[in-house]
This record gives sequence, structure tokens and C-alpha cells, in this order.
Amino acid sequence: MKLIALIVSLALEHVATRRLRLRELRFFDPYFDFALARARSLPPHAAAVVLAAFLLIVTVPVFWIGRVLEETFVPWDLPYLMFAVLVVFLCLGPRDLGSEVDDYCAALDRGDQDEARRVMTELSESRHASPRDVGAVEEAIFVQATNRIFGVAFWFIVLGPVGAWLFRVSDLLRRRAAFESARDYGVARAGLPAAETLHGILAWIPARLAALGYALAGSFDDALVRWRATTPAPGRPFHAHTERLTAAVGKAAMTGFLEQPANSSAAARNALRLVMRTLFIWITVIALMTIFGWAV
Repeated sequence: MKLIALIVSLALEHVATRRLRLRELRFFDPYFDFALARARSLPPHAAAVVLAAFLLIVTVPVFWIGRVLEETFVPWDLPYLMFAVLVVFLCLGPRDLGSEVDDYCAALDRGDQDEARRVMTELSESRHASPRDVGAVEEAIFVQATNRIFGVAFWFIVLGPVGAWLFRVSDLLRRRAAFESARDYGVARAGLPAAETLHGILAWIPARLAALGYALAGSFDDALVRWRATTPAPGRPFHAHTERLTAAVGKAAMTGFLEQPANSSAAARNALRLVMRTLFIWITVIALMTIFGWAV
């Protein structure tokens, strides 16, 4: 059931992503702003507890609907399957990674510096001096693959629709906190670190499983050497190390395996290709788990 829902959701994402802006879930912004306002004057650890409570509140409706539909006696559990597909589809995002990479590469190839910089900023969630810094885009692709695809898939398999939803709203809260921190010192001091910590906890396992997938889908030896060499930086939060590890292993897995000119659009496309190969490995493993009754 979960395998079918995941495959259908991934197919819908590829087909409908450019037509539907609903997956950005901007209607949650006032709710997140209210949560961040409650946490802005608290110590970081207390702020994390407050924000965690707000995240759990917003998952209650999904949990309740899922339980009700699971208990309905309908052939093939169609209501639950349709609900799971809808939730996972909304959680894969907020934008399609492949479409953004295509937009960046197309802008780079035609020399549209402004468009390339805009897409690069969305992918990396930070500004860069040059839109032709394809190395930074490669790293962003591997990091965003966890935030947009692998984290959602992992928690969906573990907890069902409520797991996928929890991961997505944690990422949306992190993004909103990053946006608000630029104009609110209280959010920058307490809200943003707390939101990043909560999302980092949820991303810790899927990020490392994604990195393992990059190694299996690419140059395993190079990826393993880079994994061992990438150690936590002193004074940096653990979630920053998770992102750095994922990006480093992904780039190392491309060594000698996916050849491309330096700082070319081909490099970004090959990074996305490695992500898609890793996703295929994940789907294969989930299928095997389903066959043996470990994921239903």
C-alpha cells in the first residue's frame, strides 16, 4: 500500500508540479508566524519545545483522518490509499527538484544570469556571488533531495501519512523561520535555531540513507573516503554537519562516474541524475521490504 502510494505520488509530482502551486502551502504562514512569536523571547531549548508542540498540533488532523480511513471496510483500502497519495503529493516539495534544475540549466545555457541566480538562490536557500557557481548548485541539489524527497519518503514508510506530513511542516517552519529571521532578531536568536534543530532531527536518518544511496549509485570508494573525511565542524550545529555530509558524499560519488566539464550545466544535470538513481534504489528496497512484509 505504501509503495503504491509513494510511486503514484512521485508520478503526480512529475506531471502536475508546474501547474499546481498549492504544494507551497503558504496558508500555513500565519500559523508559523504565531508559533515563532511565542518562541522568540525564549531560550533556544524552550523555543524548540514550543515549536515542537505547534508541529504536533498541525499533524493531529492528518493522524485522525488516517486512523479513521484505516478502519473503514472498503475493498483494497481505496479511501486510505487516495488519502495517502494526496498527503505524500503535497509533501513532496514545495517545488519539484527536477524542474528547478532544468530551469537553472536552461538559464545558464542561454546566458540568462538573472534567472540562473534566482533559481540558484531558491535551491541553495542563500545568495551567491556568481550564478555560474555550479559546484554550489550540485551541493544544494543533494541537500534539497533530502528535504523534498527522501525525508518525506522515509517518514512515510515509517509512520504513514502523518510521518510525511510532520517532516514537510517541519521543513516549512524552518523555511519560514529563515525568512522571518532576516527582519526579526528574536526569531534569528531563538526561533530559527529551534526550527532548524527540529527539522535536523527528522532529517538525520534519511539524509544518511540518501548519502548511502549516492555511494551505491555512484563511485562507492570515493564516496566512502569523503564520508570518513567529513567530520563535524567545532561550534557548528549538528544539522549543518548533516547537510555538509550529504553534499560532500554526493559530489564525491560523481567522481570518475559522471563526467562533465567544470562549472557547466551538465554538472548540475548529473547531480540530479545521481539523485534519481538513488531514488530508484530506494524504491527497489521499499519494494523488497513490502514483499517480505516489512513495509505495508
